[in-house]
Amino acid sequence: MAITPTLDLERELFESGVRLLGGVDEVGRGAIAGPVTVGVAVIDATFSEVPKGLRDSKLMSKAARERMVPVTQEWVLDYAIGSATADEIDHIGIVAALRLAWNRAHAKLEVKPDHVILDGKHNWIAVPESDLFDQQLGAIDIPVTMKIKGDAHCGVVAAASVLAKVERDNYMVEISKNHPEFGWDSNAGYGAAIHMDAIRQLGPTPFHRTSWNLPSGPAE
Repeated sequence: MAITPTLDLERELFESGVRLLGGVDEVGRGAIAGPVTVGVAVIDATFSEVPKGLRDSKLMSKAARERMVPVTQEWVLDYAIGSATADEIDHIGIVAALRLAWNRAHAKLEVKPDHVILDGKHNWIAVPESDLFDQQLGAIDIPVTMKIKGDAHCGVVAAASVLAKVERDNYMVEISKNHPEFGWDSNAGYGAAIHMDAIRQLGPTPFHRTSWNLPSGPAE
C-alpha cells in the first residue's frame, strides 16, 4: 500500500520559525543518458493539506503523474526545475551536477525558500570547502532538513518529485525522436536491456554519460 504524504514535517518546521519552505528532489541521478533534474516546490504555513492523489512520483503511473502536474502547480506558491546535462555530469561529477541543477532551479524561483526539505540522507546541496568548481559557481547558503523517502512522506517534496519527473520524462521522449533505437521514450535513459543493447550496437550519443561504465562491443 502506497504511503500518503502529509505536511507533518512541514508543520514542525513552520512552528520552529521557517517562513517559506522548499521541497527538493532529484530525478535521473542513476540514468546513463540524459540530464539530472532537480525540482523545487515552495509552500508556507497557510498550507493545510496535500492535494488528493499526490504521491512519490516513482509510485505513480505516467498518466497519474501527468494529471497531477497542473494540480501541483496550482497548489504550491512557486516551483522551478533545473537540470545539468550529461556532458556537465561527465566533466564535474554527479554530485556537483546535482548542485548545479539545484542552483539553476533556485535562480528561477520568484518565491525563495528560507529552508528546504531534501529527499534522501546525503546533503548534496551543501558545498564542500575543497570543491573549487562549486566555490566558483557560488553556494546558496540555506538550511537543509534531510528526510529519507521524503518524496513519499512529505507533501512539498512529493510536489517537487512529480514536477521534476514529468519534465525530465518529457524531455527524454523529445530527444528519443532522433535516437529511437535507445528506447528513451519508455526507459527515460536508464539501463533497460533495449538501451544497453543499442549502445553496444551503435555506440554512445552526445546524450550519454560517457564517463560512466557504459557497455561496449557487439551485443551477445
